[in-house]
Amino acid sequence: MSDNSTATGKTPADFWFDPLCPWAWMTSRWMLEVEKVRDVEVRWHVMSLAVLNENRLDELPDEYRDMLENKAWGPVRVVIAAQQKHGDDIVGPLYTALGTRFHNKGEGPTREAVVAALKDVGLPVELADYADSDAYDTELRASHQEGIDKVGQEVGTPVIAVPGADGEQVAFFGPVVTPAPKGEEAAKLWDGTLLVASIPGFYEIKRTRTQGPVFD
Repeated sequence: MSDNSTATGKTPADFWFDPLCPWAWMTSRWMLEVEKVRDVEVRWHVMSLAVLNENRLDELPDEYRDMLENKAWGPVRVVIAAQQKHGDDIVGPLYTALGTRFHNKGEGPTREAVVAALKDVGLPVELADYADSDAYDTELRASHQEGIDKVGQEVGTPVIAVPGADGEQVAFFGPVVTPAPKGEEAAKLWDGTLLVASIPGFYEIKRTRTQGPVFD
C-alpha cells in the first residue's frame, strides 16, 4: 500500500502519538472529527516521549525528567504490545480508551487506568504487564523512528504525515490546538494542513500557548 492510499481508497493521515501527551490527545480528537467530515482515514502509530528525550534528560526540569523515567514508558509499551499481538486496527481504539481515562477522566497513567482501558476495548488485561517489560522496545523504537525520520529531530508529539504537492507525504509536529475543533472547524483546519503541506518550502507556524488543553 502506498503512502497516499488506504485499503478503503481514502486519503491517509499517519499519526504518531504518545498516550501520555495531552496535546497529542487534543490533536487526535480533531483527527477523529476530520474522518467524519472529509474522506480521510487515520493510521495510528506510537512514538515515545521517553525515547525522544532519553539523550537529554540532564537538560530537563526535575519534574519532567521524573515523568519520563517513571511514567512515560508504561502506556506506550502496552500499546505497542497490543499492536504486535492483536494487529494495527486495535491501536486507535486502545489509544482512545487510554486517553479518555488519562486525560478526560483525570485518572492519569496508573496501572488501574491501563487495565480499565484494556477492558474497555476487549483486550486481555495481562497486556498491562508489558508496561514494565522491554519485550517490544525494538518495535516501539522502530515505530518512533519512522515518525522522526519523516519530520526531523526538533519536534515533540504528535507527528502527523499528510499528502504533499508531489504525492509524497509531508510530516509536521502538530497542529497544536485546544479544544479539539469539531464539524466545519475541523474540516477547515484539515484543509489548511493540506494547503501548507502543498508548499514545498513551508516548515513552521508557531505562537505562544496561552491556554492549556481543554478536555471535553
